[in-house]
Amino acid sequence: MTNWIWRGAVLLWAAFFAIVGLRGLFDPASYSETFNFAITGVAINTLRADLSAFFIVASGAAVLGALVPGWVRALLVPAALFGTAFAGRLIGAAMGDPTNWGIIQAMIVEALTVVLMLASWWALSRPATVPDSAFNAGGADNIAA
Repeated sequence: MTNWIWRGAVLLWAAFFAIVGLRGLFDPASYSETFNFAITGVAINTLRADLSAFFIVASGAAVLGALVPGWVRALLVPAALFGTAFAGRLIGAAMGDPTNWGIIQAMIVEALTVVLMLASWWALSRPATVPDSAFNAGGADNIAA
């Protein structure tokens, strides 16, 4: 039962970021609205390619990790991507980069993503446990007197 909760949480996360990535792929200006920055000229192509790849690969790996039992390690891909982004923001803040509420919000999302993916990987990579009562169903302890 708990495995389905972890899978559901990861799939909801993946759906959201897949939408962000696909929307940015077809309309890179949406990144300017979503992340509150302006970009013009040929940099739009870089924005379209890099940010879309980041979100689409992360969400695709999360879907694989959540749905295919042999691919649970794929959950480490979005954890690594978002963890690297979080570390980059920490380094930037430590070096004096401008920081506002948008940066702090992004760091919170990145940190929560890392926690969700690592916790899901840990939970889904464990063997399923069977309740003790299932072993005693036909045993000597269950004989009616």
